[in-house]
Amino acid sequence: MPRPTPEPIPTDQLHITLPPQHTSPDDERRHRKERLAAALRLFGRYGYEEGVSGHITVRDPELTDCFWVNPFGMPFAHITAGDLILVNQAGQVVEGRYHVNQAAFVVHSHVHRARPDAVAVAHSRSVHSRALSSLGELLEPINQEVCAFFEDHALYDAPTGVVVDDDEGRRIAAALGGHKALILRNRGLLTVGDSVDAAAWWFITMERSCRAQLAAKAAGKPVLIDDESAARLREQLGNDLVAWINYQPLYLQITRAEPDLLS
Repeated sequence: MPRPTPEPIPTDQLHITLPPQHTSPDDERRHRKERLAAALRLFGRYGYEEGVSGHITVRDPELTDCFWVNPFGMPFAHITAGDLILVNQAGQVVEGRYHVNQAAFVVHSHVHRARPDAVAVAHSRSVHSRALSSLGELLEPINQEVCAFFEDHALYDAPTGVVVDDDEGRRIAAALGGHKALILRNRGLLTVGDSVDAAAWWFITMERSCRAQLAAKAAGKPVLIDDESAARLREQLGNDLVAWINYQPLYLQITRAEPDLLS
């Protein structure tokens, strides 16, 4: 006899992955550091690295004016949670064994200061974001994924070299405003989120969106999604919880392939 069709499992008995709740600052600190190390490993895999350039920072859950960040000069592919350094808003190392990239941290410091909601900030040197940023253009709504950034990213339309002064850091933070992402002309991308996972996902998917836009325009004239539909897609896809959920397969991949990063 054929096997009978099984009864559906009640939805309240099915597991769904959601951001964890922490019982103590120490628990949350360990979680944020592990997520930061994993994001840096992923950035290394994807080639978002150019010499000593590139940072992801995450606010400490207890010392909210201090930030965990990757050490200066250490390859993303080698970083573990134990290698991360804690830096105050002045860019001084207060915990850890390594130096910080002072020039790059100026930007992160001012973004964190201007955006207390930004738990994490990502900026690195991905190829397609550098190419698109050289055009001084925003992303256009040419596909569903990029609509997460529709009217929620900005352009810092000024030449940006190595940022070493506070005034430049303040101008970049002001250009970001309340958006989730910023295109730095001739330099690349900066993204923020309420978790490392969200900030990292926004950077990864934004870099892919840069690549898609460059490819589409090289092939012809893209057909844009209309503003109303793009705004609706942003409401569905553009919040940090959706970013966190989208990022989880990447986190599982890197932690299973490279479990040493958690040490």
